[in-house]
Amino acid sequence: MTGLTFDRVEVKFMTDRLMTGTCEAEVRLAAFRHDLDAGAKECVSASSTINLIGQTTRSLGTIYVRWIHGIPFGWDYQDGAAIYTIELQHRYKVGPTPEVPDKVHAFMMYKQTNKAAPTKGGMLAVDPGSEYSTAVLGGSNMGNVSVGWVPVGDPYELDPYNGNYSISNMHYCVGLPEDRLPTASTGGHWRWRGTNGSLARNPDITEEFLST
Repeated sequence: MTGLTFDRVEVKFMTDRLMTGTCEAEVRLAAFRHDLDAGAKECVSASSTINLIGQTTRSLGTIYVRWIHGIPFGWDYQDGAAIYTIELQHRYKVGPTPEVPDKVHAFMMYKQTNKAAPTKGGMLAVDPGSEYSTAVLGGSNMGNVSVGWVPVGDPYELDPYNGNYSISNMHYCVGLPEDRLPTASTGGHWRWRGTNGSLARNPDITEEFLST
């Protein structure tokens, strides 16, 4: 962050895979004083906590907040051992919910790529119009071949996110004067695009939670 000669900041960050009812988050900004001599971390200010409830389909979201940060001017100039940080904090409100991918599964014989194929076997004939199904079970000549349901496609592409949301680091956090951020408030003036949101709780510096 830059520009803490001003008492307000503008912050922007991105969201992904926030899904209504299955994968939702709550988020806030919090300012901390770090006493390097004592090794302590103290929350000195926090914005309101906002629910991010997403959409019914996957979408990217953009969040803006204008906040009066409450960090003392001068970063405790007379105390050279203390610094301040502003953190974007988030955690699950709902979820994470494992996602069942909509992929095709085929019942077939299969083998691992690093194993040799069996040396015996061949095609299995089924008469056209037959009203029965056929499966071949392993026997003495099956070698390294197994039988069962196999997903079609790269298994690593089936569900790489496992139903998790994604929130980026702050794209920017910059201090600006009042004439540039007239809507800033101690609770934060929140705006969102590509997602949905609502107020969860008013500022509470005793509720010190860390990013998920």
